Amino acid sequence: MITISSVDAQNRFGQLLDTVQREPVVITRHGRMAAYMVSAQDMQDLQNLQTARTQRQSAVQAFEDWSQRAAAAALPAAAELTDSDVVRLVKESR
Repeated sequence: MITISSVDAQNRFGQLLDTVQREPVVITRHGRMAAYMVSAQDMQDLQNLQTARTQRQSAVQAFEDWSQRAAAAALPAAAELTDSDVVRLVKESR
């Protein structure tokens, strides 16, 4: 990843736009990281990852909510079932 000062970024902005099409660029100000500049495609990829993460978190939360409701509604005898009992019951129901 290339690092460039904010002054150089201003002076070579056109070249910087070309560079970020190949790789992200770190822009520094007073020797400290101030910003990243990425291509439009990289930004879209990052946004897609964030959307996927949000969807995954929602799905996990929905499953946990369902699991708690199912556990609360289950009969006490259900707690005594083994995995093999569950498999057998599923096969019998088909």
